[in-house]
Amino acid sequence: MLSPRTKSALILIAASALSMSASAHTVVEAHSHSGFISGFVHPLFGLDHLAAMVAVGLWSALAARSAGRDLLWGPVGFAAMLLVGAVLGLQGVALPAVEPMIAASLLITGLLVVSRLRVPGLVAALGVGVFAVFHGVAHGYELAGSDNAWWTLAGMLTATVLLHSAGLAAGWALRHRHVWLARAAGAGVAAFGGALLAQMA
Repeated sequence: MLSPRTKSALILIAASALSMSASAHTVVEAHSHSGFISGFVHPLFGLDHLAAMVAVGLWSALAARSAGRDLLWGPVGFAAMLLVGAVLGLQGVALPAVEPMIAASLLITGLLVVSRLRVPGLVAALGVGVFAVFHGVAHGYELAGSDNAWWTLAGMLTATVLLHSAGLAAGWALRHRHVWLARAAGAGVAAFGGALLAQMA
């Protein structure tokens, strides 16, 4: 029998997924590719981007020793470096192996969730930040024709923070009881990343 806390976490995950899908569908129908809304839904179009961002939040919550700064190093590092990568992409800066690095980020973050590996905060921020640059560059490439780049970036960052928050909330709710649910999700993310890498080989 699942506890009310666990049920709340699962409801949060499901509600987030449904709302994100609805938002993405609306934008596809409207053919909107500029402004805050376009930037907001852009990370939600690709399951690879969405899974990585949620996984970073899950890992941060599962590995944190206590509530507070321990929870935020990974998400803040990812969001900050995602912005750096997006700006590079908007400027047309080419980085090698963007897609393989995105796939590798899924494999690594998924394994981090499964293992609940604890590392110093700065190491966590830099570790996921490296992968976030490649996620950001991919977004930047695709948003390069936006009429208002800064509003688009603001929307993308807002979605990123919400995805991290969903992962943090779910991970924190599941970290003591039913942690296997979070670990199972991490295993799924890792398997997804591994499958993508295998396709590229």
